[in-house]
Amino acid sequence: MTASDLRRPIRSYVLRTGRMTPGQQRAFDEYWDRWGLEAGAGTLDFDKVFGRSGPRVLEIGFGMGQSLVAMAAAAPETNFIGIEVHRPGVGKLLHSMQEQGVDNIRVYCHDAVEVLRDCIPRASLDTVQIFFPDPWHKKKHHKRRLIQPALVQQLVERLKTGGVLHLATDWEDYARQMMTVLSATAGLANAQGEGQFAPRPEHRPLTKFEVRGERLGHGVWDLVFRRDQGA
Repeated sequence: MTASDLRRPIRSYVLRTGRMTPGQQRAFDEYWDRWGLEAGAGTLDFDKVFGRSGPRVLEIGFGMGQSLVAMAAAAPETNFIGIEVHRPGVGKLLHSMQEQGVDNIRVYCHDAVEVLRDCIPRASLDTVQIFFPDPWHKKKHHKRRLIQPALVQQLVERLKTGGVLHLATDWEDYARQMMTVLSATAGLANAQGEGQFAPRPEHRPLTKFEVRGERLGHGVWDLVFRRDQGA
């Protein structure tokens, strides 16, 4: 490891280039002020930004946002926060929100590590969900995977007692790494029992990644853990 490696900040993503379509750009320009959140604004006041109280769900890495919008539409009483660093995905989400009349999502277009650290209060969330994060399937790239002990500890600290951490992946070795990391994290308890994966909850919509995985013969693994009293 070089000195520059030691100075490099931890990131929750590797930025990929990608142009926004005209529709995505238009949605970003028109609706960001309504539904967007700025990481530089500091600690988030949920009741203020939503104009109400309610259950709080945080999703990290929502991609193009289809499943997040579907979940928000199905649970209008719940307040959803989405974090996605790729602007085309954010633009698509904002477009879908407007098109489907969904108003209970607020969005950060920023690195999740920094949003967690600077914006999300401790013990403020009912659920954190991360669905189909990049598997970085080559062994030499496993260190880039999102689900690592340091990040999971941040997530636990921001869950309420009894709050849920829900992960899903279509890569078996990543699922087993997730199970190892979560099982070793103080303050988390497997809702299904030690070492057990969960069936897909009905409230999690099928995603294009899941459909693709099934087509390729992959399984899909859900992990559902709860923050316990000892956290």
